[in-house]
Amino acid sequence: MSLVDQAKAHLDALSRANEAFSRVYPGESELRQPVHTVYGGAHLFKATTTRRLGELALNSMRSYGRDPIEFGVGVGFVDERDFEGITAEELVAQYTADPWKLRSEAPRRWLAARVHERVLAKLEREAVEDFRIDFEDGFGARPDAEEDATAIAAAKEVAQGMREGTLPPYLGIRIKTFSQEWKERGTRTLELFYDTLLTETGGRLPNHFVVTLPKVTIAEQPATLVRLLELLEQRHGLAPKTLRLELMIEVTQALLGPDGRSPLPDFLHACEGRCVGAHLGTYDFTASCNITASYQTMLHPMCDLAKGLMTLAYAATGIFLSDGATNVMPVGPHRGRDLSPAQIDENRRAVHSAWQLSHRHITHSLQGGYYQGWDLHPAQLPVRYASCQAFFLQGLAPAAERLSNFIERAAQATLVGDVFDDAATGQGLLNFFIRALNCGAIDADEIAETGLTESEFGLRSFAKILQARRERLAESG
Repeated sequence: MSLVDQAKAHLDALSRANEAFSRVYPGESELRQPVHTVYGGAHLFKATTTRRLGELALNSMRSYGRDPIEFGVGVGFVDERDFEGITAEELVAQYTADPWKLRSEAPRRWLAARVHERVLAKLEREAVEDFRIDFEDGFGARPDAEEDATAIAAAKEVAQGMREGTLPPYLGIRIKTFSQEWKERGTRTLELFYDTLLTETGGRLPNHFVVTLPKVTIAEQPATLVRLLELLEQRHGLAPKTLRLELMIEVTQALLGPDGRSPLPDFLHACEGRCVGAHLGTYDFTASCNITASYQTMLHPMCDLAKGLMTLAYAATGIFLSDGATNVMPVGPHRGRDLSPAQIDENRRAVHSAWQLSHRHITHSLQGGYYQGWDLHPAQLPVRYASCQAFFLQGLAPAAERLSNFIERAAQATLVGDVFDDAATGQGLLNFFIRALNCGAIDADEIAETGLTESEFGLRSFAKILQARRERLAESG
């Protein structure tokens, strides 16, 4: 009798353990992750809010990033010295005539032209990817009657946006925390909003709609939200787990409990499969660390520690992780139409300084594996997309070469009948291009640089790509 036969009971038990592990860690979601979440007070939300934000973002970019050189240098992903001896008009002409030649001969100039073109197109097409109608910090503590009325009005605006097609791809509400003081207020807002929305729409929800629960401290808080969502589903005849939620990590106790363990896995377990994301609340978190306001920044080491712990707890669980926001707004100090040249120049310097700060924050997040963050002002949208696109475009060539070589090795292993078991590395390389495509940095036809066909790339899974190649080889052989 073979060892496999002798150990069948043990191997069967291991199979059950492996399957249980895979249920907890299914891998990254196949959904497109938005690059940001824009927060806005619930009292200000209208069906056309995100379109208006796009218009304001375009106005900001056209005022302070009028051409590729001004925009690239203003944001900070290129340097003035990269453009010595060339005007913006000449650069645009070279890029328009032959972008691939420009990419080969002057990659920094190409990068500026490419990002400027793509960000303008993105702002015109889809300026906001994810929006959160905020009943917490962006709304504040108001009389119950006022929050009741706002919840009903905001739900009606969402319903109108669904009818008119004006909503962003991802949308949700942030209710108040489920602390002892606010739990009933949060529940009331949740009920009024969902009851109104589902009545107005005949039981339909916007795509990817989510409820954000802030300042989670104990697992019983998301567990209670799950029970409330179940009751609302039953009330409105919705399928189980239709209503989804996301968590906000904003206090030290969310990272380390009184028993010395991290509560983060318990938070996710309490969500019972409804959680789609976890966001770090930069400023509440740093305040909970007793860090003074002057040093409450996304670059603080405590934020890196928090994000690292979130990554360790939630990697491969299928939920999206998000960083926080830059709280310096890209707004000039002078308003009005009749500004002096000196005032206009002062406004430009102020906006560019804020853009550069945001760029440093966003790039730091991207380097740390956080591909989503918060935006609080429409003038932050140009720098969000510019920073994401510049990040991926600068790493495009080496990543394409690595993935192409990896695909070749995997294909060779498949060809000779070996088992290629390093799919996790392949998926990591593939995810770079998925995210680059999602943020608009590259087009589908540029995927060919990786050695993948467009249909293979559409599978979005390295394991599925290898399986498809094995099946083709079996059919042909």
